[in-house]
Amino acid sequence: MRTLAVLPLLFLPVIAWGDCTEHLQTWAQDLHPTLTFDSNHAVCKINPGNATQVLAALPFASDLDENGDGEYGLDVLVADGETGKIIAHFYQEAAISSDAIRFSSLQLDTARYQLTPKLRAFGVRITHEGSSRPNPYGREILNLYVQDGSQLRRVMSNLVVDKSYGEWDTRCAGEFNDTQRTLAVGNPGKQGFASLRVTEKSIDRKSISKPDDDCEEVEGTPKTVTFTLEYDGVQYRVPEGLAGW
Repeated sequence: MRTLAVLPLLFLPVIAWGDCTEHLQTWAQDLHPTLTFDSNHAVCKINPGNATQVLAALPFASDLDENGDGEYGLDVLVADGETGKIIAHFYQEAAISSDAIRFSSLQLDTARYQLTPKLRAFGVRITHEGSSRPNPYGREILNLYVQDGSQLRRVMSNLVVDKSYGEWDTRCAGEFNDTQRTLAVGNPGKQGFASLRVTEKSIDRKSISKPDDDCEEVEGTPKTVTFTLEYDGVQYRVPEGLAGW
């Protein structure tokens, strides 16, 4: 599944106290000593909006069976870039599900989501992939967070930014759909928070079996739709048709 670069990223020098991944286990132990930390999926990076800080997303496995099916809690944090001390964090139980549609990765999105003159959001992207070969499926959702003093707030939840699915005979014949959504910051709105403009591009594809084992792919006409998300005083509410679950 394709990963979208929604907005340009800023590249900054390596953090002064070394590789931030060295601190993932310490943060997990400090925050949730009784939970099972999934270090393989944890991520961290320098905050381009404030180079003195580090951002991280830590998943915690919960009640996984022998097939790896179950749920994950997710802690998103901001830490001091010099000492590693946690400044603010936000924890959500059962934030990620993993079953036939498997949880596959986390990514920190540090594009320039300047929601107010003083508040710049950052994102966490959660990717899932299906396990069925005849019915391929992939999905990436985006959550947005802002540091508000000593608190971290989630201001947008479960916006699907990338989705691919289809059904085929595993040889050629089948139908597929790819949908990508990009997020852009709009004009100031309620309480000074900018609106968010979501541009959706969707395309259907069909694979057709031809004689001599040839396989022809036919693309439909791309469709583009734009949505606007407004801040309601607490968060940007994502319409049901754009949400992951």
